[in-house]
Amino acid sequence: MSEHHASVTVHAPVQQVYAFFTHFNDFPKFMSFVKEVTYYDEQRSHWVAHIVGDNEWDALNEKWIPNQQIGWRSTSGLSNTGLVRFAPMGDDRTRVDVFISYTPPAGILGKAADTIGVEERFAEILQHDLEQFERMVEEAPPGALDPMQSHYLFHNESVVARHSATSRQAQSMETDPMMSQDALKTRESTIPNEETAEEKVRRNENE
Repeated sequence: MSEHHASVTVHAPVQQVYAFFTHFNDFPKFMSFVKEVTYYDEQRSHWVAHIVGDNEWDALNEKWIPNQQIGWRSTSGLSNTGLVRFAPMGDDRTRVDVFISYTPPAGILGKAADTIGVEERFAEILQHDLEQFERMVEEAPPGALDPMQSHYLFHNESVVARHSATSRQAQSMETDPMMSQDALKTRESTIPNEETAEEKVRRNENE
């Protein structure tokens, strides 16, 4: 079993940070290695992530405490468990800690050097995409609770922008009301007039 931890501090209230993280299906829109998160129901989801090749699993939500933590465990495919903790650091800052344990699939690891390389790569990807999450939240207007309101969604490194999402993810987005042409046009017209959390912090620092 391989264990990893990554953390960031987000300039946003804990309620907002927690709400954004619960939108698993939006991860491919700002993350670089999660190619699919589609839902079976409110508790079960299917994931595809590219680490060393594509890896798939079904996950079951568990240990959810509103504004405090989110957990899951795989029920098939790549064996893994995860826990995300949210700790308020004042009114407008939140520390996010992500803990993931997984068993590498047979066949992708050989020599010890290869094992170390895969572990280092996963740690880098996890920290990098958590920082993408941080930026996604901070580039949303204060009080926003949906990632589709973030200015940073669909940035150039994201899976969706690189056209690397799975066909199931693409189909899911096609049926998402927030991804309709009208909704996207409204988003594009609204975003330029909004002040992001990051901009608010800079403004407060200069006052």
